[in-house]
Amino acid sequence: MSSIKIVIRKNKLRKDGTVPLALRISKDYKTNYSFIGIYIYEKDWDEVKGKVKRTHPNSQKINNFLLKKLTEANDISFEVNDRISSKEIKKKVIGPGGQKSFFSVAGERIETKYNRGTFSVAKSELSILYNLEEFITLKRSLNKSEIISGIKNRRKERISNGRKAEYSFIDAVAYFKKNQKLNFQDIDEAFIKNYKTFCITYLGHKTRTITNQLIFIRTLFNIAIKENVIDIKFYPFANEKEKIRIGSSHKIGLTIEEIERIENLELEKWSSIWHTYNVWLVAFYFAGIRISDIVQLKWSDFKDNRLFYIMNKNEKPLSLKIPDKAAAILKFYKKESNQNNGYVFPFLRNADCNNAEDIFIKTRNATKLFNKFLKRIALLCDIDKNLSNHIARHSFGNIAGDKINPLMLQKLYRHSDLKTTLNYQANFIHRDTDDALDSVVNF
Repeated sequence: MSSIKIVIRKNKLRKDGTVPLALRISKDYKTNYSFIGIYIYEKDWDEVKGKVKRTHPNSQKINNFLLKKLTEANDISFEVNDRISSKEIKKKVIGPGGQKSFFSVAGERIETKYNRGTFSVAKSELSILYNLEEFITLKRSLNKSEIISGIKNRRKERISNGRKAEYSFIDAVAYFKKNQKLNFQDIDEAFIKNYKTFCITYLGHKTRTITNQLIFIRTLFNIAIKENVIDIKFYPFANEKEKIRIGSSHKIGLTIEEIERIENLELEKWSSIWHTYNVWLVAFYFAGIRISDIVQLKWSDFKDNRLFYIMNKNEKPLSLKIPDKAAAILKFYKKESNQNNGYVFPFLRNADCNNAEDIFIKTRNATKLFNKFLKRIALLCDIDKNLSNHIARHSFGNIAGDKINPLMLQKLYRHSDLKTTLNYQANFIHRDTDDALDSVVNF
């Protein structure tokens, strides 16, 4: 007959001073432990009674949960009787999903994204895991400036090691796949509330950045529930629990007059700022193509005076006529076509065409460079708006206003849904509200 008891595992002490609770399954002088996913301070545990003391703020809730887990485990033990070992009883207690941690499931997802070549998504999601790790290992005894400094220094060290090839992206993914510090049961409404506060206080994140992280956490829960890793009752986003609200932000584009100021700018040919100027204008002339797509344009994408390309973000194909202004810029680069490895612009001339990650890294480095020089271009043109890579798309929308049929704009923007186009374009159509305001004020 097996013996099953709930105990604390003092040898699994975490940095925050808590220890995990586990089912101890003993049979035939062999013992196995099945972690429950709950962590408490040792002082809050009654070892004799095998339950959480009243000193813990959630003692009643946790003890009810522990009683249920103990009952389930004993039921399984009585069911199988003496036919199987303690290890096999543990497997049945755990269930088909195993004891995968949140980090483990996340690591598997990120590895899949990476292997599929979705590097931008994989890297942003890995950053979220580092943020979560910082949160659960937070030393509250330190003051705010010490905590922020520590987070920044650890991030710098990771970036530095990555550049030296001492610690690759896959190494980081492997680390989290083995990381058992965070279980799905740990992530409840209180956890999410405190994590949002942590992101604002110590990471300086804006609302949209925090929302993206919550969406990622929700996605991981949906995966875990589907794979029987966690029961749906632990889902923290159901019913009246945590609600994810995607707020809207103002999209501001340049005016025709501001575009003309940029066009009339005199810059030294073949300089970095000159390349930035050309890339940004070409993106605008082609209805606001994303800068990362412009950087990866090849001469083979142009046929019969048209651009044929597939948008990286959603893999939507598009064919556009080459506007005269874009053709004038492309003419400069045509002379250098043999030196740029088949690319229109020179930023990927040394990239390995057979290495998707190398292309991604060099594209990302180029777009970072552009944002730096676009700030300088804004100063030269006396533009007080945030001149960035993406504002080329906003500028096209701003100038288009309500002059172009929404269905045509949907095609130009490569939107899957017309509603997306209408919502996007609503940022730039102000005539009705302006007229309404004038009708009341200018009496």
